[in-house]
Amino acid sequence: MNRREFMTSSVIAGVGASIAPRAFGTQMKAANRTTVALIGSGARGQDLLQSTMKLPGIEFVAVSDAYQGRMTRARARTNGRATAVADYRQILDNKDIQTVIIATPDHWHKTMTIEALQAGKDVFVEKPLTYTIDEGQQIVDAVRKSGRILQVGSQVISSATVGKAKEMIQAGRLGQVTMVRASYNRNTAEGAWIYPIPPDASERTVNWEQFLGPAPKRPFSLERFFRWRCYWDYSGGIATDLFVHLVTTIHYLLDAKMPQHIIASGELYRWKDSREVPDTVNAILLYPEGFTVNLSSTFNNTSESGYEIFGTEASIAIRGGALTFTPESAIENNRWVVESWPEELEKAYYADPKVQARETPSTWKPEMRENGEVWTERGQDAMLVHLARFFDAVRTRTAPIEDATVGHRAAAVAHLINQSIREKKPLEWDFQHETARRTA
Repeated sequence: MNRREFMTSSVIAGVGASIAPRAFGTQMKAANRTTVALIGSGARGQDLLQSTMKLPGIEFVAVSDAYQGRMTRARARTNGRATAVADYRQILDNKDIQTVIIATPDHWHKTMTIEALQAGKDVFVEKPLTYTIDEGQQIVDAVRKSGRILQVGSQVISSATVGKAKEMIQAGRLGQVTMVRASYNRNTAEGAWIYPIPPDASERTVNWEQFLGPAPKRPFSLERFFRWRCYWDYSGGIATDLFVHLVTTIHYLLDAKMPQHIIASGELYRWKDSREVPDTVNAILLYPEGFTVNLSSTFNNTSESGYEIFGTEASIAIRGGALTFTPESAIENNRWVVESWPEELEKAYYADPKVQARETPSTWKPEMRENGEVWTERGQDAMLVHLARFFDAVRTRTAPIEDATVGHRAAAVAHLINQSIREKKPLEWDFQHETARRTA
């Protein structure tokens, strides 16, 4: 489909049909605010819209979506101030729009992001940054060439809880960190992305060709449109939707770049209707920085999700918005071994002051020991803080907290996990070429 054909097919009757860029450009310029357009007005996009509207100095001027009902609702959330635009390229062509938020299905991210950068827009793009590994470096290069600001939307790293955990780790309170466990579990149809479909959804209100875009051509399907995370054509399932959050946070906490070795398994046990991607995924990641990560997710049990970071001196658990710091209290105890020695050797062993200092608490002076700390978070939620950081970076032209390289690497881990699942093989990361290298 060429540009003219796309423009023609993208017009949805009665909603934003043929918006002249200057018609709303003049109004925006007079407002002297940061002008923003939303591309992709689904549930996540409207969450981002409502959070962004809480920030000072922001003006939403356009919204776009391939389903008429979501575009209408998103416009209503701006009190009618934003224009409904059927073809996102009209947004990119408007030079008075400074910033775009891209919250479309994953298979559109690269195309829309690079086109927005080339059009001179600053970009906030939802995670995962990419649909394939190769797209990551293309986006990194486009950011560098354009000089624009790009931030990826994995908001967990902007939470106060994660900030506190990073502070503790950097202060050395955990000692040497050698293992991390992280999980993301659910047990509902909604959690498994089997969303309800609007009763008015049809070929009249859904622009199927616009949704497909660069994806393989398929017959019209409301299930694929509204439950796109369940299908390989548009998403990487658990790995790209949930593990990306976990990996982004782990990289941030431990100043890590990429694992050097990955092996994963994935199975579809339960949610087999309207679905291709697994509902249960496990992965092991080995990092050159000297630690191992275990990732797990199931859509068949609500066992508590979160992070556990294990160090030689203490551990941190992050669950349910709370951080628990637990110091190690291990004491050497060789008594069961030493008691098998000749009696005189046993007595001599425990008479040694060095042994007593290590293994015999009854000989120690009385002291009070820290038994742990629990920290809970209050204040603005992480999504709002993450968006505020993006717009601060836009205004000050400084590096964002989650730039294209960070987003590329977190998404690449997810893609490697899926590749390992499909090929049933371990994989390695080629640090020089920023791509996968299959092991023998």
